[in-house]
Amino acid sequence: MKWGTKYGPEYVNRLFGMVSRHLRGPFRFVCLTDNSMGVNPDVDCLPLPRMDLAPGADRGWPKLTTFKAGLHGLRGTALFLDLDVVIVGDITPFFEQPGEFLIIKDWKRPWRVTGNSSVYRFVLGAHDDVLQHFIAHQADVRRQHRNEQEYLSHALHRQGKLTYWPADWCASYKYHCITRWPTNYWRKPVIPTGARIIIFHGEVNPPDALAGRRNRRFRYVKPAPWVGEYWTE
Repeated sequence: MKWGTKYGPEYVNRLFGMVSRHLRGPFRFVCLTDNSMGVNPDVDCLPLPRMDLAPGADRGWPKLTTFKAGLHGLRGTALFLDLDVVIVGDITPFFEQPGEFLIIKDWKRPWRVTGNSSVYRFVLGAHDDVLQHFIAHQADVRRQHRNEQEYLSHALHRQGKLTYWPADWCASYKYHCITRWPTNYWRKPVIPTGARIIIFHGEVNPPDALAGRRNRRFRYVKPAPWVGEYWTE
């Protein structure tokens, strides 16, 4: 999904390139967006589903529209990928892993139900009830849950449908790639063993990783040249 101006078309094109190189077999790559200008013509750009949100309620809530019944006539199994992930290994197993709904297990607080929704898999149209409940009770849901991934995880957990990816498949750039202090001052960020997708959440995006930037003082990081090898069209 791409809405607003935070991410340009190059994010879509590079994600499409990475999927093409790391997924075996035929696939359809869909981008739900409000602006398809500059996107690779091999990407199926479809209109971003409308969602009437209260002011200040963004924080990823539009992702819930991926569960809309009859969404643009799309059918089958879908793997949702955030625009700013970097794929570093074969992602075919993400379509083979058993489970009704799979999401990333939280790294920092693994005892929580809440998953990270940078990568999740579902059957299209199977969870429309989660979207409809949010639409009907938006104010209550937002009081109970700080963002869409918390609400989504708890809703599907209550239904007994929530499963997590194997722990090493989705690695956090922030927690797993940047080496611990003080070694971060002389060691470059690494790709963790077994990682297939690197998640950029919080303070760093792929261009920042390439340049060795962090947006918080006293958190030094060296450039990660391997990001440039994978994050390409």
